Amino acid sequence: MKHLALAALLLLSTSPMLHAQQVLPLYKGNIPDSKPSEVKETSITLANGGVRISNVVQPTLTVFLAPADKATGTAVIICPGGGYGRLSIDHEGYDVAKRLNQMGVTAFVLKYRLPNDQSQPDKTTAPLLDAQQAIRMVREQATAFRVNPNRIGLMGFSAGGHLASTAGTHFAQPAYSKAGPTSVRPDFLMLLYPVISFSDSLAHAGSRDNLLGKNAPADQLRLYSNELQVKTQTPPTFLVHAQDDKTVPVLNSLVFYQALTHHQVPAEMHLYPKGGHGFGLHNQTTQDEWTERLRNWLAANGWLTK
Repeated sequence: MKHLALAALLLLSTSPMLHAQQVLPLYKGNIPDSKPSEVKETSITLANGGVRISNVVQPTLTVFLAPADKATGTAVIICPGGGYGRLSIDHEGYDVAKRLNQMGVTAFVLKYRLPNDQSQPDKTTAPLLDAQQAIRMVREQATAFRVNPNRIGLMGFSAGGHLASTAGTHFAQPAYSKAGPTSVRPDFLMLLYPVISFSDSLAHAGSRDNLLGKNAPADQLRLYSNELQVKTQTPPTFLVHAQDDKTVPVLNSLVFYQALTHHQVPAEMHLYPKGGHGFGLHNQTTQDEWTERLRNWLAANGWLTK
């Protein structure tokens, strides 16, 4: 049945529709690290049209196939932000997917589970399980999605950037050991005003507390401070941040860039003097578009070559 759905999706990509999409369940059967609960997903639409989702129980991937005449074979999985308490799934998800489609990149918006003691035996691992499963799923079904299994990137905004950087530094020992041999290492990372460190001086307290709790032990804080987990195998990384970000200090990106440089991992970083936090596709304080810098970076690395 799933193959039929994918076939229908691929047919849509050749139609005049600019962005075909379909929502696919992330797991077949039982969801790892879940337990029965009364938790129910909620979605609210803000006055400006923004959509915020919380209490995710059934994680999904929303597929945005690149138009057939532009498709490069590169795929990007997008992790929206929201402090590990909600998902800003429109301007840090769907809107970004459509922009990537214009570059010839097939995009997948990940609706990942947010840490919740009621519905998860171990709330600290549920988001990472979902991010790794998303990579696994796209890689295993690369032919159906018409993408190259060796050109799958992971993009994250804010706390979604923490999740993406966790997936980019914790792939050697996958969180779900029974899932099979498929690699869960992203081929490249794109981190937008990301939460990186859980140290007292740099952490976004809300993200840290939601994921690990208010009294997390020192070894766990270190494990999820991803600037300390960079290795030579960490994927090439693209970073964007604003200097005046009062929510997630710009030093989060700087310490990750420093760690990447130390381990000789190729990295490119774009810093803006203003823009604050959560600007999504458009930093209104500058005429520069970071998505054009991203396009240049993707092209320079061969990821936009058909």
